[in-house]
Formats: sequence, C-alpha cells, structure tokens
Amino acid sequence: MDKQLPKIYHNKINKNISNNSKYFSSSERQEKKQLEKPKHINIRKKINDIFSSPNYIYKANVTITTKDKTINERIIGRNKNYLITMDNKTIPIDDILDIESN
Repeated sequence: MDKQLPKIYHNKINKNISNNSKYFSSSERQEKKQLEKPKHINIRKKINDIFSSPNYIYKANVTITTKDKTINERIIGRNKNYLITMDNKTIPIDDILDIESN
C-alpha cells in the first residue's frame, strides 16, 4: 500500500470552450420540431392503426377527445361512421378530434 499511483498527464486548455451552448441550442431546436403537431390529424388512419396493432385482440382501451368532452372507453369495433364500445354505445367518428390508445 506504500506504492504511489502514477501521475496522470493533463493538457492545459488556453482557449474558450463553448460547445455546451452549441449543443444545447441545437437540441432545443430539435425539441421544438418534435413538439409541433401536424394541424390536420387523420382520425380514420389513427383508428385503423389501433385496430391493426399487435396489441389489439378483442378490445382496446382508448382516450377519445370529442367536440364536447374527453372520455376513456374500451372500444371493440367500428363501422363506417361509428366506433362501438364495450357498453354497446356508439361514438360518431366525425365528432372525434383525437384518439389515443392507453
């Protein structure tokens, strides 16, 4: 234990290093692009994606945002104009503003 560790060489820095601010600003611009949502969301495509996902077997838990309210439902099917829930309710697809699976 009396042995000393070898000394480590370190270079002297004689210039201004500002790479942290450069990386931060580029990262910030990238986050803004991710936060911007497209103005027109294709609801029918999102519904088709939910029904064709590997997680969907018989029913899917979804959060539906309509013109009036936001509801959590368990959907089991659809037809041309409506989503059918587990409670045998129908939700018009034209009234849906956004739909997300839980």
